[in-house]
Amino acid sequence: MKKGIGCVVLLGLGALVLSAGLWLAGAYNGLVTRNEQVDSAWAQVENVLQRRADLIPNLVETVKGYAAHEKEIFESVALARGRLAGAATPAEAAAANAGLTSALGRLLAIAENYPDLKANENFIRLQDELAGSENRIATERMRYNETVRLFNTGIKRFPALFIARFFGFAEREYFEAAPEAQAVPKVKF
Repeated sequence: MKKGIGCVVLLGLGALVLSAGLWLAGAYNGLVTRNEQVDSAWAQVENVLQRRADLIPNLVETVKGYAAHEKEIFESVALARGRLAGAATPAEAAAANAGLTSALGRLLAIAENYPDLKANENFIRLQDELAGSENRIATERMRYNETVRLFNTGIKRFPALFIARFFGFAEREYFEAAPEAQAVPKVKF
């Protein structure tokens, strides 16, 4: 009889260890999956930022033909585009994106002073493309931040937080708008 009880206890302990091992593997794999989803979402943000940066030289060249004496604006757009291309983290990209948005705003303001430019088909098409790019950026930034939220929540929840700490999973940073983006734009006619 004692031998039978020992086998049952041993089988029970074995089942408990196996269950714990399976749970540990599942929790780890879930964290890896979420981490990869954050990386994938960030890559998509970079993709739409690159698309926008690729469109800018076309817009600049179109406007340049009409406003050759506004050299400073074109240089600031080029510098801002370069900073965005060189950004390595979400925080750097957010700051560079804010600078590029500001430079593009000044560039588009120049267009207001040139009625022929505003009516130019190429300029209108590029403006529409930039507007589409801005919408894509907003959408991908939202998706990225949602993925980061899910990941960060996952590594903070009990008991997964122990696994996250043990395997070195750290909080990911959100792609936040620059503080000046909260200012209400002034529209003048």
